[in-house]
Amino acid sequence: MTTVTPAQAHLHLRADATYPFDARGVAKRFRHAAIIGALDVLQRGEAMEFINDHDPLPLLDQLRSRYGDRLDWAYLEREPRMVRIRFSKKG
Repeated sequence: MTTVTPAQAHLHLRADATYPFDARGVAKRFRHAAIIGALDVLQRGEAMEFINDHDPLPLLDQLRSRYGDRLDWAYLEREPRMVRIRFSKKG
């Protein structure tokens, strides 16, 4: 797994790259749209490490409905004020 720095994020340097997405810096009313937009442009095999200040259960339901089995996710950290989820694009 290769983690890509923010300066490299737009380059798609490797098919197995993991791109960071820190939702804490995005206004709450834009978060779902921004996250979906980021996931939409991930290519097959790429991943996004999502960071948030709360457990995004409504978002996960929305993603399950939108992507079905084309998107995998796993919690990397699940604390009250810090949640990290790795989203992987399958196709």
